[in-house]
Amino acid sequence: MVYLDYAAATPVLPEVLDSYNKVTEDYFANPDSLHSFGIKSKELLESATKQVAELLGIGEDEFVYTSGSSEANNMALIGVAKSYRRYGNRICISKMEHPSMFGICKYLEKNGFIIDYVNVTNEGVIDFDDLREKVTKDTILVSISAVNSETGVRQPLKTIRQVIHKENENVILHSDMSQAIGKVNIRLNDVDIATIAGTKIYGPAGIGILYKTKNLVLTPLMYGSHEGDLKPGTKPLPLIVAFSKALRLALKDMDKKEQEIIKHRDRVIEHLSKYPNVMINSSKYCIPHILNISLMNIKPETFIHALEKDEIYVSSNTACSSGKPSTSVDAMYHDDRRSTTTIRISFSHLTLPSEISEFLASFDKHYEELSKLN
Repeated sequence: MVYLDYAAATPVLPEVLDSYNKVTEDYFANPDSLHSFGIKSKELLESATKQVAELLGIGEDEFVYTSGSSEANNMALIGVAKSYRRYGNRICISKMEHPSMFGICKYLEKNGFIIDYVNVTNEGVIDFDDLREKVTKDTILVSISAVNSETGVRQPLKTIRQVIHKENENVILHSDMSQAIGKVNIRLNDVDIATIAGTKIYGPAGIGILYKTKNLVLTPLMYGSHEGDLKPGTKPLPLIVAFSKALRLALKDMDKKEQEIIKHRDRVIEHLSKYPNVMINSSKYCIPHILNISLMNIKPETFIHALEKDEIYVSSNTACSSGKPSTSVDAMYHDDRRSTTTIRISFSHLTLPSEISEFLASFDKHYEELSKLN
């Protein structure tokens, strides 16, 4: 098997799974219990939380555990919208956001908010002139992902924050950092609120965090026994400990891992450049972990299933919008054919050179076969 869909989900590392299993077996008491067994669980929870905070350079009281990025994005956008509505009803997001973000925006539009979609350049970076124009006195929130999940474009968040604050110093900046953490050096302090998912950093599914600065007020989406909690309920201790372990490993030797990934990406680009109808959609601003291409003369789902016969796995765009046109590629190139024929190849430090060889051999075989049919 050759797995090249790491942007959709990563495997759980063995040492992370070991941590999860150990906690499940030995620390199953409720951390809120008053007895000594529960206190042991609470101490482990506090230790894991302290490690997460130290690794990310934030305070222990500046984040809440979530079930993943979709829940965190909902908590962020809807929570800010409800808390700050008295200051305005406009929200800006880029045209290259994850599909889950567009769903949240549709909900907010039904509830009286105006969503302004910010353009990007043909290299995928935010169009600063358009951003300046769309940030008004009624804008309360701007949301721009740190790294695009379809093309891998990285946005300059610090500069974006400076630009929006020149137009309106009270605007809150949110970023979905799910595709950035563990891949690039990034500062959560460059934004006011951010999303991170465990399943993108070789941790288990069902766990992530929402970071927010101390002075930021969010209206909760759920209510429970713990007054003031954004996410009520018993903390999933095994998932939290596993997330903490995965985060520590993800942030270790990032530069070394990146160099290996660059070799894989460059090799694939060089090989595919011989095909005139294969378009490279990634730009110089893209991280090497994600390579987006368009097969201009072949349906992406047909090609994906052809590769699958050789046990090689890639995706069309994001897992959440599989089979639909790529909104990100369309935002960059404004080309219907290009945006409806995308293939996303995503690499890992776990990817082997031999796996790249297998992928390229399978690509050549199926591309030639399907090209003849078309």
